[in-house]
Order: sequence, then C-alpha cells, then structure tokens
Amino acid sequence: MLSDKHILFFVAPLYEDLELWYPKIRLEEEGARTVVAGTGEKTYQGKRGYPLTVDTSVDQVTAADFDGLVIPGGYAPDIMRRSQKLLQLTREIYQAGKPVAFICHAGWVPISAGIVRGKRGTSVGAIKDDLVNAGMLWEDSPVVVDGNLISSRTPADLPQFMKALIAALEKSGVRSRESGAPSNASSPVPSRHS
Repeated sequence: MLSDKHILFFVAPLYEDLELWYPKIRLEEEGARTVVAGTGEKTYQGKRGYPLTVDTSVDQVTAADFDGLVIPGGYAPDIMRRSQKLLQLTREIYQAGKPVAFICHAGWVPISAGIVRGKRGTSVGAIKDDLVNAGMLWEDSPVVVDGNLISSRTPADLPQFMKALIAALEKSGVRSRESGAPSNASSPVPSRHS
C-alpha cells in the first residue's frame, strides 16, 4: 500500500487521456494521494476528449510535498516544457531521488529539465531522436528503469509502467524509513480549487 505517498501529476491541453487516468486510478487504488497540477487553466480536454479539472497549478506546488511525479504524454508535454516552474519541479523531484515517471511524448519534459543525459530510457519512437540528442541511452522496451527515472513508450505499456512505478514508490518508502529521514506524509498538499 502507498497510503503515505503523495504523487504529483502534470497536465496541459491535449494530454493523452489513458496516460494520465490509468496511473492516477492505479495509484489511488494503492492508497496514494494524487494531485494534478495544470499550467494555468482549471479544466483541460484530453487528446481523446476526456475532460479533467485540476487540483491546482504548477505555480502553487512545492516539490518537497511529493514522493513522486508522473508526466503523461499526448500533445501536452510540448506545452508543459515551456513552464519554467514545471521544469524546476521536475528537476527538484528528480534530484531528491524520488521517482520521475514519464511515458510516450512526455520525454520532452525531462529533456527540457536537463535530467536525461547519460541515463537509460525509452519513449514513443517519434521523439527517440530528441532523447538521443539530449544524451539519453534510448532503448525500445516496454519500460526502462534507470535509478529514479521510469519511462515507457505508449499506452500499451501502461501495465509494465505502473508495476515499475509502484515498486519504485514502495522501495523509496522503505529506504527513507530505514535511513531515518523524516516522512513527508504530513506535508501540506494543495487543496482542490473551487
């Protein structure tokens, strides 16, 4: 169970519906608390038409309040990577050793955050060159885990993606408890905007 975990999701217009909703629901089934942060608007339309009302904006969250990050694909990552605050949050969560999970076109965000050089990973084939040019060691696999980076190619890989993410979150919890590091389970998390 992940009942002590707070997981941040990024969203922007034309996000890939399955790549946001499947991980969100799976993490909530495991007991995690999810917070979806947008890039300005309160409601976003998915690439396949499914609407989403965000909990907050990226400008109102702090990386230290979260135990992991999920970045869905679609056309949204091209908009997400234009937000300096969103890129800063990505870097801070990564540098804290917390899981950063991205799928499909979402690799654009870690590229712009400058965290892929020398790391193994994957993506949809359309952005393979972008990741390789940013220094990633790209491979065509359903899921690639390199340290705290977790990446997958497409919605068809979501089962493997989520198994890897849940395992990483469970491991990160054990590690922090063993090290005596304070848990952030009681950290304030932004409340849903009305």
